[in-house]
Amino acid sequence: METTRLGRSGARVSRLCLGTMNFGSETTEEDAFRIMDRALDAGINFFDTADVYGQKFGEWGKLPKEGRTERIVGKWLAQGDRRDRVVLATKVYGPMWEGPNGRGLSALHVRRAVEDSLRRLATDRIDLYQMHHVDRETPWDEVWQAMEILVAQGKVVYVGSSNFAGWHLAQACETASRRNLVGLVSEQSLYNLSVRAIELEVVPACRAYGVGILPWSPLGGGLLGGALAKANEGRRASERMQQSVERHRAQLERWEELCRALGEKPSDVALAWLLARPGVTAPIVGPRTLSQLEDAIHAETLKLDGETMKKLDDIWPGPGGEAPEAYAW
Repeated sequence: METTRLGRSGARVSRLCLGTMNFGSETTEEDAFRIMDRALDAGINFFDTADVYGQKFGEWGKLPKEGRTERIVGKWLAQGDRRDRVVLATKVYGPMWEGPNGRGLSALHVRRAVEDSLRRLATDRIDLYQMHHVDRETPWDEVWQAMEILVAQGKVVYVGSSNFAGWHLAQACETASRRNLVGLVSEQSLYNLSVRAIELEVVPACRAYGVGILPWSPLGGGLLGGALAKANEGRRASERMQQSVERHRAQLERWEELCRALGEKPSDVALAWLLARPGVTAPIVGPRTLSQLEDAIHAETLKLDGETMKKLDDIWPGPGGEAPEAYAW
């Protein structure tokens, strides 16, 4: 599998990132091990997790968190020489223990959260420590001081963000620059053919600051994975997915017809489109099963020509380009 630089850093990561959010909730530990084995064998060296992952349906927001997914990943990493073959990413921000400091990006929370993640992941370092969400109540100097200490201690190598707006990225990068720090090397954002809002300001900000884009939900929660065909075949879907299919039915008909004409699965085309987008380092694929991972591996080799990219833009139009030209002269 091809590799690329993680943002402007010198580290190289695979063009696909293995997301692990389903491990421990939708995917058993045994199946998760098989998926991680196959991913590594296929050349995927970039694994993403988070301290809050692993909650079963209906458990989100409850305390205390168990760090279920990090524990599974840690048990897998502890076998053989796997740790040095993987660029390991996790996240901090979400609620992990009782009390007013049990969540956020305060130095107090970050200090305890990183130690908990290191223990669960059975490692001495986190290669990419990502802020899972912006914390509007914590000053940037405090956030960066906490991260600077972790880097100096060797517990964190690079720092990234997730779910930041364009101006949050600018604030974070400018504050880091004033402190003579490397700053952010990646931003993990919701980005797929059906949700392209980040093209307005997040993508331009990332490109300006050399921040690599890691799209999450590349298949739109399953909408771009052949949802219409599955519905027509009588497969059961959640009420939310059924509503989404009805809302986008006209687009989905054109979308899935184009994929049939290409002779490719919709999920593969959706990933290939993201891989061709400017600024994208690695889409995060979150397979529940081994077969879903195999589809994603194939997508990395799929190259879309200019005509196909134009057709996709016609079916799934973006916001009109970058701000402010997208909505002003």
